[in-house]
Amino acid sequence: MGGYVSRLADHIEAFQLGMASQLLEHSRQVLDDETEDPEELNLLAAQLTSALRDVLRVATSRGHGPDAPGRP
Repeated sequence: MGGYVSRLADHIEAFQLGMASQLLEHSRQVLDDETEDPEELNLLAAQLTSALRDVLRVATSRGHGPDAPGRP
């Protein structure tokens, strides 16, 4: 069972990192368009915040996050 849970966690983490990568590309496009639409920018900020939280969770679970031992 532990192997299944570990593989499932790996798949979820890979999905989260992939989504973060796609969102980063989308954010570059939005910012390159120099949009002044506050709603679009607010949505982008919320999505980036969520993706960053997921990436930090993955990094922390892998021992590379800001709370990892040996980190300042």
